[in-house]
Amino acid sequence: MSKTAVITGVTGQDGSYLAELLLSKGYVVHGLMRRSSSFNTGRIDHIYQDPHLPDRRLLLHHVDLSDGVALVNLLREVRPDEVYNLGAQSHVRVSFDAPLYTCDVTGLGALRLLEAIRASGVRTRLYQASSSEMFGSTPPPQHEGTPFHPRSPYGCAKVMAYWSTVNYREAYGLFGVNGILFNHESPRRGETFVTRKITRAVARIRAGLQQHLYLGNLDAVRDWGYAPEYVEAMWRMLQRDEPDDYVVATGVAATVRDFLEAAFGTVGLDWERSVRFDPKYERPSEVDALIDDPSKARSLLGWSAKVRFDELARIMVESDVRRLADELSGPGRGHRVRVDR
Repeated sequence: MSKTAVITGVTGQDGSYLAELLLSKGYVVHGLMRRSSSFNTGRIDHIYQDPHLPDRRLLLHHVDLSDGVALVNLLREVRPDEVYNLGAQSHVRVSFDAPLYTCDVTGLGALRLLEAIRASGVRTRLYQASSSEMFGSTPPPQHEGTPFHPRSPYGCAKVMAYWSTVNYREAYGLFGVNGILFNHESPRRGETFVTRKITRAVARIRAGLQQHLYLGNLDAVRDWGYAPEYVEAMWRMLQRDEPDDYVVATGVAATVRDFLEAAFGTVGLDWERSVRFDPKYERPSEVDALIDDPSKARSLLGWSAKVRFDELARIMVESDVRRLADELSGPGRGHRVRVDR
């Protein structure tokens, strides 16, 4: 029989890639999404299945992580083999502007899901999306035993979700794992995240539609990987005999400046001619360097990253160049090209 999985945040970058992966493995996937007056399913439109089809394997539900009762009801109805909690307010800079909302959805939302699993009596395996932002100012390289020192409301909320998962594992015997994923990007990354902001600007500058790109700290060091590879690691964690926590990354460090050079270099441009500094993009408390030691994931999960930051930048730039060309060649093209603010 097919396995059944629930994915919170299915319309996000990771949720869309994970849904693709699980569908390719024969799963029935139930995706949870927030109710909105506008369509927000662009990342999963290509795998969407008509709800009138009797044998469809992708089903979408309007269930929010703020609604514990709805979570219990859904779990009792679906009785999933696996649950992947990817839902969150995940923009670090925005978390300083909306700290209470961020902690409610990202921190308490994870706790509501854990309690819903316990209250529903459903025996399932849970993947909790943890984050390298939990390490914050702790010096690199970071690994599973590195102390947490978060430097943002988002990082604090993720620490709460992490320890809540550990607590339910120890207190109730829940098969719960934490995947501490370092930065992972793709052409589906949101346009306000720095990597996608860069690659989208490269396409627009190349086309003569934009002159400058405004950024904050260019010296921040990150470990950037490719999101489709990282969802494979998520799945592998839930196939193990015993629950555990894993760090997932490439182990290769790069600055924002390095990513800029790789991205602009893809189309033969000099980034220094176009990039300008704007202090509003700096965080009140910065995380200087996040660099991983991924040896545990490599040895126990048999997983290792293949795409490094320079190839990632090329993949994203080429995608944004194609996307912009399609927008410019389509009907009503003058209204479809958005301008950076």
